[in-house]
Amino acid sequence: MKKNLIACIVIGTAINLKLIAQTKINSTIKTPIDQIQWINYVQPNIGTAHSRWFFYTPAAMPFGMAKLGPSTNGHYGNASGWEAVGYDYRHTSIEGFAAFHEFQIGGIVTAATVGDIQTVPAKLENPDQGYRSRFNKENEFATAGYYAVLLKDYNVKAELTATNRVAFQKYTFPKSRQSNLIFDIGNQQGESGKVKKAFVTLVDHNKIEGYVITEPEYVKVYQPGATVSMFFSAIISKKPDSWGTFRNDTIYADNQSIEGVGAGLYLVFDTEKEEKIEIKMGLSYTSIQNARLNLAAEAAELNFEQAKQLATQTWNDQLGRIAVESKDEKSKIKFYTGLYHALLGRGLASDVNGQYPKNDGSIGQITLNNKGVPLHNHYNTDAVWGAFWNLTQLWALGYPEYYSDFIKSQLLVYKETGWLGDGIANSRLVSGVGTNFVSLIIASAYSSGIRDFDIDLAYEAALKNEITWKNRPEGAGKMDLKPFVKSGYINFTKAFGKSNAKGSGFSASHTLEYAFSSFAVAQMAKQLGKKEDYDKLMKQSKSWENLFDPKTQLIRPKNKQGKFTDPFDPYAPWEGFQEGNAIQYTFYVPHDPERLIAKIGKETFNNRLDSIFTLSRKTVFGGGKEIDAFAGIKTLYNHGNQPNLHISWLFNFSDKPYLTQKWTRAICDEFYGTEGIHGYGYGQDEDQGQLGAWYVMAAIGLFDVGGLTKENPEFQIGSPLFDKLTINLNQDYYKGKQFSIETRNNSKNNFYLKNIKWNCKKQFKAAIPFSEITKGGILLLDMSDKPIQ
Repeated sequence: MKKNLIACIVIGTAINLKLIAQTKINSTIKTPIDQIQWINYVQPNIGTAHSRWFFYTPAAMPFGMAKLGPSTNGHYGNASGWEAVGYDYRHTSIEGFAAFHEFQIGGIVTAATVGDIQTVPAKLENPDQGYRSRFNKENEFATAGYYAVLLKDYNVKAELTATNRVAFQKYTFPKSRQSNLIFDIGNQQGESGKVKKAFVTLVDHNKIEGYVITEPEYVKVYQPGATVSMFFSAIISKKPDSWGTFRNDTIYADNQSIEGVGAGLYLVFDTEKEEKIEIKMGLSYTSIQNARLNLAAEAAELNFEQAKQLATQTWNDQLGRIAVESKDEKSKIKFYTGLYHALLGRGLASDVNGQYPKNDGSIGQITLNNKGVPLHNHYNTDAVWGAFWNLTQLWALGYPEYYSDFIKSQLLVYKETGWLGDGIANSRLVSGVGTNFVSLIIASAYSSGIRDFDIDLAYEAALKNEITWKNRPEGAGKMDLKPFVKSGYINFTKAFGKSNAKGSGFSASHTLEYAFSSFAVAQMAKQLGKKEDYDKLMKQSKSWENLFDPKTQLIRPKNKQGKFTDPFDPYAPWEGFQEGNAIQYTFYVPHDPERLIAKIGKETFNNRLDSIFTLSRKTVFGGGKEIDAFAGIKTLYNHGNQPNLHISWLFNFSDKPYLTQKWTRAICDEFYGTEGIHGYGYGQDEDQGQLGAWYVMAAIGLFDVGGLTKENPEFQIGSPLFDKLTINLNQDYYKGKQFSIETRNNSKNNFYLKNIKWNCKKQFKAAIPFSEITKGGILLLDMSDKPIQ
């Protein structure tokens, strides 16, 4: 109590004496960053059963290019470019370690073996028929920036770490005259798609260089004819005693170079007991020359242990921007593992010199400052479908410099192609679900005060994304934009997943989504004084009402004649709704929840939504324990996918904020787990940090249903999990230094808000403006086991 009283006195002074305020506020907040190793709470193996290719890459930096991890079935690839592949918690053998793990990007595998050379990875069910080793879970360790495992069949310890663009590997071999390193370059890995071309060569006995060019499935759909290239330059710490190349299972002893599909290279060493061999591998998406440059710039003077230490410190610094204090160790593990995934998900695509892969396959150049350093970076990314309910809110709050970089990266593609790309793989257009929310992401950043990018260009791109359909390429998504703009809704067509000027198989969900993004860009237009654009966009933002059926009180698809489709099954997924159904999507009016509530009726709305969560609790707020990415799309509520991620917060708009507090806390405790199988639901698609970031925001107790898109955005307040939480604000973007949330009487049973004080002033609304948070201060919350009706 005394501590909080002192804080109030200090902040009371701050209101009147701004110059003194910051010093005094800082003196009252003890940030335990120097005392706590935040990576100790990161457990990357959580949720790895049935996980995507890019999910499990422990040996990586935040937003890095080099993303190393073990593959249990990486060489299997996948049929459609999205199915679970790579590392699975349930598997008991490892084939090798890939250096590239991104959406639609994968390759450059190293494997350590002992004995006869085997050049083709074995299948899971028969580990001895190729290069692959069994392992025990107790001999495996993973955290942020480091991975280690004992390859049981070979008695080799493998260790991985990374800098931003350099993959470090260390292998501890037994005594043997045939200890091998296998470099599998020319084969499909994860989401890479089929290999089109590959090359690998041994130079000066201890340097290996090469590349692989692939044709990912999403690139084939959204930018036909384009490919993705990956380059590397690796230095081995010991010269081999012999070497050779291979193409699949054909070996060419003593050969130093090979090209083509299936190409690879092997090295053989005579090793003593526990002899260590290290690999430093520079990576690039542009050229071997730049891979060499990245290696020299980031790792010329580093050995493995130094690189590991650097990775540890970097992760601690990034994770420690949000410091939590609590005795609830399990929730801290969920929190920092979720934060880790949010910071891992989208990785560097540009080199240290600012060169990057352009959309047309050539090499681009990011502008350099007067010291020769690129002004920003370029990134690969999955689509941002739903990211406004998790990632971008977190980026805006704790990592605005990355948010800014992300937008600048997207604008590189816009300047070249004339369109925002949504998902991009080496600047190739890979629209994840055929929509495009990059315009909303831009507008949200602007409304949040992140404006250090080319505003005129960004607005031009955002506006075009909302209103222009002519000559629109498939990779820019929203191929059904014409009927939305012209008719005020998109008409339903039977073609599954197909969208064009004649309509869409996902017509209803697309109408809702385009209405939301129109609203977001309208707010940017308003702030820039673009009244005509604002009026047009605001009209589009109301299009959702054209699909609201007053009889069923649900959003319902319409045909071209403007009639509601019949028959109509509210539970049916894919029938006008992408990865969901009418019950789930009816709540998709995040920019105007008050209007939706008024249409349904407040009492009916509350009863319906509360009942949905009551029933959904029985299926763990998703598809139950079925291990499948789409397990919950037929249910009432599906936390395992994007369309529903905001609705537990809607009670804040229907005069029942205590129900938001109840259900967000329940989702945190029950949907999220700390096991390999039960992590992000059961086998749900975590989507490059989206589900992890949702947990982080819910655990903090702040969330904006509108995705920070309003002219003056605010966070709704939920039920924070921790006794105290401190966010160290980036003062290059915000005035304040620290923002803290403190709770009193918080426990598993005391999850209801009783009193709210912002900088010692009591308030009655469960919300706080984003602009107030960025000034710094203390949000004090009293908790209770009884709801405040």
